[in-house]
Amino acid sequence: MAEKPKRPLSAYMLWLNSAREGIKKESPGIKVTEIAKRGGELWRGMKDKTEWENKAAKMKDEYNKAVQEFERNGGGGGGGKDAGKKKSKGAKKVVKKSKKKDSDDDDDESGEESD
Repeated sequence: MAEKPKRPLSAYMLWLNSAREGIKKESPGIKVTEIAKRGGELWRGMKDKTEWENKAAKMKDEYNKAVQEFERNGGGGGGGKDAGKKKSKGAKKVVKKSKKKDSDDDDDESGEESD
């Protein structure tokens, strides 16, 4: 069976892939993290992003069609090792505590009954 199609890149990632070499030339020896940081600064400063947003929208449409085709051909029906598991960010495992009662909690040290 064919693999599920990969999600399309965002407009920013499409732009960054095309601008990466220019950023490297601008600052030789720059770290990967610094390239991304500089790219983010340049992207935020851009006035007209329509070219990249249109490319991203086109890729998303192609992706949606590919996913529909994948599902029509029997893909996405589960059966993988994570089938049926719903993943959520920030979910914590709940640990149940024993309800064992401490015998000293029932006894009053003075021997008197409380009202």
